Amino acid sequence: MDKTTLKGAVLVAQSGGPTSVINSSTYGVIKAALGHKNVTRVLWAANGVEGILENRIFDINAEDPTELELLKQTPAAAFGSCRKKIKGEAELAQIVEAFKKHDVRYFFYNGGNDSMDTCQKVSDYAKKIGYDMRVMGVPKTIDNDLAATDHTPGYGSAAKYVATTCMELSKEAGVYGKSPVIVVEVMGRNAGWLTAAAALANKTGFGPDFIYLPEVAFDFEKFYADITELYKTKKNILIVVSEGIHDKDGKFITEYANETSKDAFGHTSLGGLASFLASEIKDRLNIKVRGIELSLLQRCAAHVASKTDVEEAFNVGKATFEAAVNGETGKMIAYKCTRDKSGYKCEYVAVPLADVANHEKKVPVEWITPDLNNVTQDFINYALPLIQGEPDILREHGLPRYARLKRKQI
Repeated sequence: MDKTTLKGAVLVAQSGGPTSVINSSTYGVIKAALGHKNVTRVLWAANGVEGILENRIFDINAEDPTELELLKQTPAAAFGSCRKKIKGEAELAQIVEAFKKHDVRYFFYNGGNDSMDTCQKVSDYAKKIGYDMRVMGVPKTIDNDLAATDHTPGYGSAAKYVATTCMELSKEAGVYGKSPVIVVEVMGRNAGWLTAAAALANKTGFGPDFIYLPEVAFDFEKFYADITELYKTKKNILIVVSEGIHDKDGKFITEYANETSKDAFGHTSLGGLASFLASEIKDRLNIKVRGIELSLLQRCAAHVASKTDVEEAFNVGKATFEAAVNGETGKMIAYKCTRDKSGYKCEYVAVPLADVANHEKKVPVEWITPDLNNVTQDFINYALPLIQGEPDILREHGLPRYARLKRKQI
């Protein structure tokens, strides 16, 4: 049978932590699917696989095309997200039954590491029971820790926000001459890509003094020594730390201060690190300190999005749909990039979900400075092309105009 002749409905869903461009990727799939000869209708599930299990499925064909176009500049997950871990074959069977009910032959799941694991399980189960369909993962995560891809949709915009915010804080820190030490907490559990992005601010001369990543063990005594030495000559110090920094035994530093819990995938909840370190610095060094946690702001800041990120996110969604109708399944479309004298170039290639699910890409240790408190020029060369450009944003009443969906349930 010709692999390009499979006909049926398309279903899209989103999962995991949202980004400022996750909707751009999903729209890339939707726009390519609408009107395609192999597609009978286009559907979306609310809150990822949870919506599929609960039959909360909606008709994209009922939406205004102008509103759908605005998904490219709308942050967060417009179709809702989840952190649902599939519990065995019973739930997989329920998902595939929902696909059969609506004649879904193309399923696109937009998410990160755990989402790619879910995507692979659905793909394997559909194949096992002989249900003819295409299952594809669409990459996403501000953490930039997906394996088999140069970078991820969402990272460039979040990196731009972190670097810009650090520039602003750097200016703020110098207002009163002898200002407080500022500790900024950035997302990143096991991989410090987003925290490292703070170093991009140093290209302007207004960046952090110290950056601490989870790729190497955090040493309290070394940390205090770094601050003490610099404080002799500079009274306004900016420090950026990844939420996932840990000691030599692997214990998260945030666990020193807080009771922690685990999510459905077994990940320890993190947060409160900046406040804890600020308190520790004040007690140990007797200097004024302020702790700032960027929290959700770093992943929904579409107002400072990278045009490169927005466009690549849309293109990867479009490429994922095209790969599926051309016969690919059980794959994710990854970025394959070059950076040389001729500039930066990004291509889109299919990689097996097995190469992505439950794998983690970390900042190369050789990109961390020998004193373990900053990153090298190699990182700057890698990340700088990803934050370029400003998207044209439609505004209403002076504010960004976000997509307004009818949400017609079927």
